[in-house]
This record gives sequence, C-alpha cells and structure tokens, in this order.
Amino acid sequence: MFKFGKFKKLVEDFRFAADFLIIYIEEAHASDGWAFKNNIAIKSHQTLQDRIQAAQVLLKENPSCPVVVDTMENLSSSKYAALPERLYVLQKGNIIYKGGVGPWNYHPEEVREVLEKLL
Repeated sequence: MFKFGKFKKLVEDFRFAADFLIIYIEEAHASDGWAFKNNIAIKSHQTLQDRIQAAQVLLKENPSCPVVVDTMENLSSSKYAALPERLYVLQKGNIIYKGGVGPWNYHPEEVREVLEKLL
C-alpha cells in the first residue's frame, strides 16, 4: 500500500489541475488462481457483481478519486494493457504518459513530474 499512498498524495496535490480515475480491472492474483501469500483474498470475478464487490475493498482505502469497474470483457484492461496495474496520463484524449507495468514499474513520482511540466 506504500505506492498507493503516493498515488493518493498525487491526487490531493493535483486535483485542482487534473481529473483522476481508478479503473478496477480483473484480479491479477486471485485467491483461486495464481495467488501470493499474505495477499488480500479475492477470488476471480465471475460476474460484474463479483468485480463490484472486490472494488469495495479498494474503496475502503479512501482513494481520493472516483473508482469504476472494468467490463467483464476486460475492455479497459485490454485497451490500456493494464494488468496487473498501470498509470496513464491523458490530455485531450491522447496518451502523454504510459507508465510501466506494475507493481515493479508503478511509479507515481513519474506522473507527478509529467503533471508538473504541464502546469
């Protein structure tokens, strides 16, 4: 959750100049699939309701921005190559920053640098 804290700080610092959105996508390490030990136990989503319930866990962390869920066809995840997590900055419908695949290449500080240059 350390990097999520950095993301939340980013939202707080730039909410006056940017709109933030989290798209909750398919579970990368579902408890009934390729799971990590000591991870939150969320099963693979079989229905949209399952995905919405799983997103509730994220909402408990108070993300400071809207959270929506991807379709069961994983349209957003597929379009943005987001699995397991990825950061983007869009301006006028164009991608101006595409972060690396998380969690190892998930760097909110890079988004901060991009936003600072845009101001």
